[in-house]
Amino acid sequence: QVQLVESGGGLVQPGGSLTLSCAASRNIVSFTVMGWYRQAPGKQREYVATITRGGTLSYADSVKGRFTISRDNAKNTVYLQMNTLKPEDTAVYYCKAVSFVYQEYTYWGQGTQVTVSS
Repeated sequence: QVQLVESGGGLVQPGGSLTLSCAASRNIVSFTVMGWYRQAPGKQREYVATITRGGTLSYADSVKGRFTISRDNAKNTVYLQMNTLKPEDTAVYYCKAVSFVYQEYTYWGQGTQVTVSS
């Protein structure tokens, strides 16, 4: 069973920065794609950013230019660097990993809270 453990959330003032980490229990190169999603209170979970096995990056329009997704294969960890944070970025942030071995398998972390408030 794959485990994804997020960390790095917290309270930050508007305009501040945070870096989230997602540590996987196995080699992240085995995943087709990994990414970050978020869910604000009363809203559906939404896509934030992804990184493919080949290194292709993708971002939601709402975070483009402010957030950066990256990975460290040696540490089996994916990161989300968040700059110029806004109150509307407040949400629980989830790490997701997808693998394909005869069929698609999707794994989620438990989430980490990010609160942007003065």
